[in-house]
Amino acid sequence: MSNKNVDLLVGAQWGDEGKGKVVDILGSEVDVFVRYQGGANAGHTVVADGQKVVFHLLPSGMLYPGKLCVLGNGLVIDPEQFLNETGELFSKGQDKARLAVSPHAHVVMPYHKMLDKLQEESRGKGRKIGTTGRGIGPCYVDKYSRSGLRIEDLINPDVLRERLTYILEEKNQIFTKLYGQKPLPFDEVFEPARKWGEAIAPYVDDTRALLRRAVDEGKHVLLEGAQAALLDIDHGTYPYVTSSSTSASGAFTGTGLAPNDLTRVISVVKAYTTRVGEGPFPTEDFTEAGETLRKNGGEFGATTGRPRRCGWLDVPALKYATELNGANVIALTKLDVLTGMGDIKVCTSYDRNGEKVTSWPTDTRVLSEFKPVYETLPGWDEDITECKNFDDLPENAKSYVRYIEEVLHTPVGLIGVGPDRNQTINRGI
Repeated sequence: MSNKNVDLLVGAQWGDEGKGKVVDILGSEVDVFVRYQGGANAGHTVVADGQKVVFHLLPSGMLYPGKLCVLGNGLVIDPEQFLNETGELFSKGQDKARLAVSPHAHVVMPYHKMLDKLQEESRGKGRKIGTTGRGIGPCYVDKYSRSGLRIEDLINPDVLRERLTYILEEKNQIFTKLYGQKPLPFDEVFEPARKWGEAIAPYVDDTRALLRRAVDEGKHVLLEGAQAALLDIDHGTYPYVTSSSTSASGAFTGTGLAPNDLTRVISVVKAYTTRVGEGPFPTEDFTEAGETLRKNGGEFGATTGRPRRCGWLDVPALKYATELNGANVIALTKLDVLTGMGDIKVCTSYDRNGEKVTSWPTDTRVLSEFKPVYETLPGWDEDITECKNFDDLPENAKSYVRYIEEVLHTPVGLIGVGPDRNQTINRGI
């Protein structure tokens, strides 16, 4: 029996927790980096040696030489974004890892992006979801209606022509009759797609077999989740969610690995809470404190550039995500952003029409009726960005970390005290 070493890294809030940085920190010990769900709607930011790199589609391990990076079958791949990212890395000499793409991953086509924007516009005020407009949802719809294009179709021109012919017939019916748009000409879609297929073909491999071999050989595999638990299509704040399984369980369908391959779940938690787009957010702060968190934390979407909604830590939500993902250890990010904030508020329960609620609701529509009940913890003013060890932190900062460990019954193994990979306290993650 092999000595399995498979880590799964997932976000515990509404995304933007700093997963890319955590992946980058672990990178020197990892052999295989894997993306298994979502698409170019992700935005994982890595700052190495003062240089900022944003990955939307590629695994964050691309900066490490000699590694294997995998785009699994559970992704929906935007060919333009894929080629832009690989091309940019190549031009800067940063394409240091080997990259393998699953032939079974679905392809985000131009008509998916058009549909995404048209559908969002048609929802009107009060019903918008807050989609990134990257075509992710419509692509997943085609996947499950069994009318999508996969990478294996894109790299075969004859199959691509055959499948695209009847797909466009259907899409053009929607564009013209439902939305009053002009039809998409076949050649304007087919020719770029054929060229994308030629460019992507060298990367295509049997990723399930590659991962199976890596696990059986005892290689260190890191499964890199995008978005986060509260955006999960089944377990998140539906309908204000993404279109894939963002909790831990999605890693298995998105790669072909088995649940018993997993050895550890790393839950990434931001020291406060943010959300992009629409949907309930009980601890959102509309005062100057929320604006300060946004400013000090640089809270603007890596994918869309939209300002993130900011608020305080939500314990019931984190307990829910911790249970859902089976977290073994926490990576706590952006602790430095709380410096100078004064007293720090933490939501421990909710008030719903005079009734105390301590658990995350199964019907997330009622979240709009929840008012957070806060506990106040003492803050700190000392600069912590140069702290290298836990004992270097101010007492109140250490107390805040211990509080999180206590309420979530999970150890904090990593603490981010700044954006660079070196601004991290590693407590043995």
